[in-house]
Amino acid sequence: MTYDFAVIGAGMAGASIAAELASEARVLLLEAEDAPGYHATGRSAAFWDECYGGPGVVPLTLASGPYLRDHGFLTTRGALHLGRASDRAAMDAFVATFAGTGVTIERLDRAAIEPRVPGLRSGWCEAIHEPACADIDVAGLHQHYLGQARRSGVELVCRAQVAALVREPGGWRIVTEAGGEYRASKIVNAAGAWADPVAALAGIAPLDIRPLRRTVVQLRVDPPAPADLPLVLDINGHFYFKPDNGRLWLSPHDEIPAEAGDAAPEELDVAIAIDRFEQATSWRIEAVERRWAGLRSFAPDRLPVYGADPADGSFFWFAGQGGFGIQTAPAAARLGAQLALGQGRDAMTRNIDPAAYSPARFHHENKLRTA
Repeated sequence: MTYDFAVIGAGMAGASIAAELASEARVLLLEAEDAPGYHATGRSAAFWDECYGGPGVVPLTLASGPYLRDHGFLTTRGALHLGRASDRAAMDAFVATFAGTGVTIERLDRAAIEPRVPGLRSGWCEAIHEPACADIDVAGLHQHYLGQARRSGVELVCRAQVAALVREPGGWRIVTEAGGEYRASKIVNAAGAWADPVAALAGIAPLDIRPLRRTVVQLRVDPPAPADLPLVLDINGHFYFKPDNGRLWLSPHDEIPAEAGDAAPEELDVAIAIDRFEQATSWRIEAVERRWAGLRSFAPDRLPVYGADPADGSFFWFAGQGGFGIQTAPAAARLGAQLALGQGRDAMTRNIDPAAYSPARFHHENKLRTA
């Protein structure tokens, strides 16, 4: 059997685009691990933030919001980007950056911050408030797409790490390390941190999509983290924290270059996170209960990559989604499927410019550099 599309990677990216493609095509979904979602999808900090990823990602985030809310995957929490007096220029720049993008933000002073973040140390005197920020049910959304894919006839094969991609007349022969062999007319590269290595297997020039490690720790604190605490971020990107079932999830907002693999937290990064938290709040840390790390993969311009490779239209990129791939999954998958199937935009995607995310932008830059 020859599939129309073989999607490589069954995390959020692969599951969502496979589900969207399956209404019009025969789809194979290949996952290297024992089960989908082991890496980035299963290690998300689980929030939907209108400003996350920058202005270039905002159209995808805003387009995804109604779908996520209507299907019950969002629970409103709100977010605060905190700053000191010395950070006012950074606060002003943040506001200016998102002016006209459609996001909702407002400035707060210390008096308005204190009831929202009890125990905040003096010196943190202003904030930018994002009222629409929400917790996102990552596992629920992932299972939603896997279920939709299954009902639409997608064949999911786990323990199927790709060992070879062989170009043949009319399509591709895919060989897995377990010895499986499949054929498909087109490849969809949704391999996350492995996106460039998968491209190399196909003889496609990599796009310099690099995995960066991010650390998260779960703390038991005194007093306990209030259930209605907003997502709290440092305006300079030095930390963020949010409550989770009476505990606190804390990250040093790190981006450490790493090899594609099973990411693990480093003790130094955990210590940095705790030090930054203690500089911001007076809460006492009673225990570090869990720690984990995940890989967030970025293209050089930190925008996602959706579209057929200019060198071979049968190889389709759906990668480079950084830490925002979950919150943008509905619109990204819909747009990706429309591009791969040659369809027009619909109500969800009509305000999204696909050219902004095309892999052709990197081929153009490479030609300019070598001219």
